Amino acid sequence: MYHFFLNYEDRGVPSFFKFAKSIGITTGEVESFRKHKRFDLAYRECQEIRRDYLIDRALDRRFDPSFTKHLLSVEDGQNEKEDVSNLVFQLEVKE
Repeated sequence: MYHFFLNYEDRGVPSFFKFAKSIGITTGEVESFRKHKRFDLAYRECQEIRRDYLIDRALDRRFDPSFTKHLLSVEDGQNEKEDVSNLVFQLEVKE
């Protein structure tokens, strides 16, 4: 899993869903492995790798900084009480 997140070069963002799919399991199974201390540590490190991936791409304008900020705040649980019913996103794909 650590190798998957470190070497991710596909379009988009590395995710636990994509990792699980790449090895033929579900995200539920990935989550169930977190009861093992060493796996949970690797899981949390992969979350940090994903976070850095998002920030780096926002800084070099490959990802929209506002959308990246939203994704990171959702991860951190900061938007749980926010009303996002009228939230508008503009997605721009650069090749």
